[in-house]
Amino acid sequence: MNSIIENKAYLFLTYLLLGILTSFSLPPYNLVFINFFTLPALLYILINYVDKKIISFLAGWIFGFGYFISSLYWITNSLTFDVNFKFIVPFALILIPLFLGIFYGLVTFLCNFFKLKNKISSILIFSIFFGGIEFLRSFIFGGFPWNLLVFSLSSNLHSLQILSYIGTYSLNLLSITIFLLPVIFFFKYKRLTKFLIFSISLILVVINFLYGNLIIKNFEKKKYDNLSSIIRVVSPNIPIERFLSNQDVQRNIFELVGLSDPHDQKKIIFIYPEGIITSVYSKDLKIFKDIFKENYNFNHKVILGINSINQNKIYNSLIVLNNEAELLYKYNKNKLVPFGEFLPFESVLKRIGLKKITQGYQSFSADDKREILEIYELKFIPLICYEIIYSGKINPNKNYYDFILNISEDGWFGKTVGPEQHLSHSIFRAIEEGKNVIRSTNNGISAFVNPKGQIIKQIREKGYFDVKKMKRVNKTYFAKHGNKIFFYFVLIYTTFIVILKIRENK
Repeated sequence: MNSIIENKAYLFLTYLLLGILTSFSLPPYNLVFINFFTLPALLYILINYVDKKIISFLAGWIFGFGYFISSLYWITNSLTFDVNFKFIVPFALILIPLFLGIFYGLVTFLCNFFKLKNKISSILIFSIFFGGIEFLRSFIFGGFPWNLLVFSLSSNLHSLQILSYIGTYSLNLLSITIFLLPVIFFFKYKRLTKFLIFSISLILVVINFLYGNLIIKNFEKKKYDNLSSIIRVVSPNIPIERFLSNQDVQRNIFELVGLSDPHDQKKIIFIYPEGIITSVYSKDLKIFKDIFKENYNFNHKVILGINSINQNKIYNSLIVLNNEAELLYKYNKNKLVPFGEFLPFESVLKRIGLKKITQGYQSFSADDKREILEIYELKFIPLICYEIIYSGKINPNKNYYDFILNISEDGWFGKTVGPEQHLSHSIFRAIEEGKNVIRSTNNGISAFVNPKGQIIKQIREKGYFDVKKMKRVNKTYFAKHGNKIFFYFVLIYTTFIVILKIRENK
């Protein structure tokens, strides 16, 4: 066995397979137990069979490549809708995981400087570098906090309730540490020491589970608050190919009206997905005033995603309209998708014929304002598409609101694991912020998620569901303090590492 691992080709193949296997712990599979084998194996091999820095970097890089090519392959599906991009598919399939794998290469590279040994300090060192690099990956170059290891817990809501105090990145750090613990059995400690370490860790995991169970049970006893209006979440399920050609806007509006049943005279907020009307800008909707007036009444408000233009800048926007198609509110997307909504290094890449994947040649512009919107005394934070994936960045003003509204177009993912992974972020944001999350998606999973991460309603095909009541909770500790909590954990880990290193040297 030793000779096989010491062979560099087998070593790299082992790390590749470990990365691929680890990806199956993520949604929709959620095979969490895999992490208790793959991560300890990754660390054990790193400690005992990798001595050179360049080899340590390559080992982590290849692990990351396997992890991301297996869990993010769906990204290339967005390139299949335009013939001009199809030649890029094989390159994107390989280059994106190779780039993201660099972050994990940095983890193993940095660990090599500490000369890891078969000691408990090695688990903490590896954890703090892994959790720290994951945090860095979530913010650098615009950030891409997709498929952090902690998302493997997305189906275990009891374990996730601690998010309301410590947030995603802190729980990610703790989860990595817990996943690594089985490697202790291969360390040269006395049996009693191993038993005590493992037992204490297991007790902490059980306490967290029981705490989460208690939180959920107490929440279930709370009474629902009746809303001042009905929130109707519409899932049109319109094929995305229609949005890539010149669209019959009037036909689309009639289709949306027919699907959402607007004949009720009660107060209703109709929520339609991101970019559901293309070929025109928001200012052009007044042309269809008669259609709105004939089908929606004075008590109706319409929320939808559409492009808007201002001073030659194009925005991906969420707008609120009344029954005469008059604009009441508008929110412009803050976080844009690279290549999907804007072309990085546009002046250079345009020369070789590249453009953004979505319709049109001009890149979208990003706005820097996000205000709380209010309709019928209901206050909400608007988020478009993958803005929901950013932990601690939901409510910059820290003011009160009732729920998070996320509109999205998940048709770019196709029939892959992408929509499930996207939905898992709503679960995390709901618990972190202590807010209900309402999602309206086209070709995705529309859902109503309560503040404890429970999916109350969802629809995966054409149709709608109504939200007439919801439970509210007090502002969470994380919502008050945000991601700075993660740095407290880094400080605690660093202190433990220093203490353990001093003891080990003695």
